[in-house]
Amino acid sequence: MKMPVLTSKRIIYTLAAAALCSSMLTSCASLQTTDKIPSPSPSQKEENTEEQKQLTVLTNRIDLVENGVFQKYADKFEAKHPGAHVEFEGLTNYASDIIVRLSTRSLGDVLLLPNNLPNEDLINYFEPLNDSLFEHTRFADFKSYRGERYGIATGASTDGIVYNKTAFLRAGITKVPATLEEFYAACAKLKRVGIVPIYLNYGAQWPMSSWGENLVSYMTGNANYLNQMTASDQPFTKENPWGQTITIVKTLINKGYVEKDLFTNNWELSKGEVAKGNAGMYFLGNWVINQVIAAGGSAEDLGFFPFPYDNTPKRYAPLSPDWFLGVSKFSENKELAEAWVNFFVKESGYVDDSGFLPVDTTKTSQLPQIRQFLTFDPTFVERQPPSDDFLNISAKAQMAFWSGDYIQEWIAAPDLKTSFQNYNVRWAEARKLVLGLEASNQKQSYEQSANNAAAAVSDKKK
Repeated sequence: MKMPVLTSKRIIYTLAAAALCSSMLTSCASLQTTDKIPSPSPSQKEENTEEQKQLTVLTNRIDLVENGVFQKYADKFEAKHPGAHVEFEGLTNYASDIIVRLSTRSLGDVLLLPNNLPNEDLINYFEPLNDSLFEHTRFADFKSYRGERYGIATGASTDGIVYNKTAFLRAGITKVPATLEEFYAACAKLKRVGIVPIYLNYGAQWPMSSWGENLVSYMTGNANYLNQMTASDQPFTKENPWGQTITIVKTLINKGYVEKDLFTNNWELSKGEVAKGNAGMYFLGNWVINQVIAAGGSAEDLGFFPFPYDNTPKRYAPLSPDWFLGVSKFSENKELAEAWVNFFVKESGYVDDSGFLPVDTTKTSQLPQIRQFLTFDPTFVERQPPSDDFLNISAKAQMAFWSGDYIQEWIAAPDLKTSFQNYNVRWAEARKLVLGLEASNQKQSYEQSANNAAAAVSDKKK
């Protein structure tokens, strides 16, 4: 049964409210002491115009808004751009909510680009960014169309097992698991001492993409695995990587190695559970490490190793961009909005605060957990942008990749093979429509019928 999605809540924070109120109070005092206000000089008019420049930034990082980190960024930006005011709007389920916002063009000034939007559609919603932003930058052409770039990656990450070292010691785990069987054995030990072995965050929905397209994209070492699905009418089988990864999750659930309350969105709660050692592991990106520390965890107590998705010694790991940041085509302050994009990615400190790997190829990560991860000598697979064919086929098939919802459905399915077959039918129909295969087949059928008719007439004449 498909899990119901919690209603998204919008949270708006005005970071420059104090400055604005101070300005309003000053104006009121002037009115009380002056009978007639002199006409402003041209420079004063320009200053007043500058004061009205407000940026609305849509974000998925509600936690960084609530804990004041974004306030710090806004203060630094406003100091560099007098008169600018930054307002953040946090979307709880950004991947789903932003698609709705596109239809209403309620996009603010700066926003994270939807992952499921084909690059050919970027021109309808986003402003091209200056090429100077992309010097020494990974994934520069990920969000480009016809030579224009519409989004810049806010950070890079790899996926793996984030674990609490104290929880491992309590369970008697003396070395990190290097194979899938060792991973299951570690889960059993954690369960025996009353620790939740691994927190799935099934109820939050979006984390389930780690067990779907994220893992499938790199476990074979083929960075174009998803794009190559467009060549098949049956990409989902129990025998291929899709079946392999879903089977792992179902095994974890069936053995009781995950949280008991699967259906509630416990994302924020889960970070505290891992921080305290009540839960042993996450399978997520390195970006979650700093969030667990912020939830009360100790940096020295957290480790990170590649996920052992099979029993072979070879281990692949992804190198992926996080969300891309861009400027709304409908912004009334596009120049200032692009200045925020540049500041946020390169100067704000967001990459370090969020525990990302830098997208700047001239810089390296200082996270001790990343250094530990590298000691396992994984082969990195740099993620490739999804092709427009892949995105269009998935849209026609009504598969919201990177949202986690269909992964929930497969995990809950009593018969995975049947569920895969149903999705293969949808995929095949969508593939024919998007790639024009149906029209091509109809044309071939018409030509064959015409040839048969001509042959019949010829035979009759004979």
